Amino acid sequence: MNMCDMFQTADWKAEKHVPAIECDDAVAADAFFPVTVSLGKEIAHPNTTEHHIRWIRCYFKPEGDKFSYEVGSFEFTAHGECAKGPNEGPVYTNHTVTFQMKIKAPGTLVASSFCNIHGLWESSKAVALK
Repeated sequence: MNMCDMFQTADWKAEKHVPAIECDDAVAADAFFPVTVSLGKEIAHPNTTEHHIRWIRCYFKPEGDKFSYEVGSFEFTAHGECAKGPNEGPVYTNHTVTFQMKIKAPGTLVASSFCNIHGLWESSKAVALK
């Protein structure tokens, strides 16, 4: 089995598990720019002890480069669990992350996520230089 076969893809506007990548389509070379990655942007994803997003990982593949580079790995570990029982806890995380990055070449941002019930999902977005 190929690693790529493990990931599911779809349009994030119609599928709550697909990471939505938000950033400018073109950015200045070597200047930091904000990126937001979220799940459930159009269709809410549950965030319960029983059904939640555990992590989001982001990568950048420069155009023409053989390799991708990991930009960040973001864990979500509070889903309402506690000794009182499921969904009784005092804290929940939301499966949204915002970070800044800079690039020296155009390329593709790739975001992957893991749902504890529905598995691995990914999406991508091209980023050009101004």
